[in-house]
Amino acid sequence: MPPLNTDLSEVNIKQPINRLSPADFRKAVRQGRWRKPTAGCCSGYTQLNLVVLPEKYAVDFQSFCEKNPKPCPLLETVGPGLVEAIKLAPGSDLRTDCPGYKVFRGKNAEYREDVKEIWQDDFVSFLIGCSFTFEQALITNGIPIRHIELGCNVPMYITKIPCEPAGPFHGQMVVSMRPMAKSLVDKACAVTGLYPAVHGAPVHCGDPKEIGIADLAKPDFGDQVPIHPGETPVFWACGVTPQVALRNLAPEIAITHAPGYMFVSDCRDEDFRLG
Repeated sequence: MPPLNTDLSEVNIKQPINRLSPADFRKAVRQGRWRKPTAGCCSGYTQLNLVVLPEKYAVDFQSFCEKNPKPCPLLETVGPGLVEAIKLAPGSDLRTDCPGYKVFRGKNAEYREDVKEIWQDDFVSFLIGCSFTFEQALITNGIPIRHIELGCNVPMYITKIPCEPAGPFHGQMVVSMRPMAKSLVDKACAVTGLYPAVHGAPVHCGDPKEIGIADLAKPDFGDQVPIHPGETPVFWACGVTPQVALRNLAPEIAITHAPGYMFVSDCRDEDFRLG
């Protein structure tokens, strides 16, 4: 992936990025004025993973999501050929409104800032819940989020946890990691467990080797974050999981968001909280 433009001196945004409305944020992205990870953006509004596939794969991919609701909680399906997430983000354009995209062709993947030029009439788009949704709830409950503090992307890792296959889709679960004091782990599990539509409670806490992660300093996606003495790594199922399945599938073409560069919806995070 080439370096992204992070020079905010050229970004004509009149208020802090976390206070922008989703519509204004998507407009800024569409105009090329935001090319960074979206953690902390549009505080209180739900962010989503994006998967775009030719229609011939749609039924099997939907089945893959249904069989693997922890990493792939499906919230809206759009298409074929349509570009607006009518349910979750009226007025949006799925071709331009993520700050970064990955385009899969066979075993290769390339980064693009938008996908308008390669959009096909047979594309079906899937919007999947994202763990960024519950981060404000963690912060409100006194649980710091390291990657937000550092202004970087969340670290993500491919595990040895197998997903339930569906048609040609198969692969291992991807997890996102947030380190925290051991005394906060139970609270983090309780807080995020109230958000099952956006990955819910962690899938693992503690020793990363137990789920097949050899080195926390080498995430498969995102950025490394430090783990301080007395802290433990906590792992949540991640919506980047379909990207592993796509790599295994090697389709003629498929599109996803770039990991951490999410689609911001008009829904409030609390819309997905139980109770």
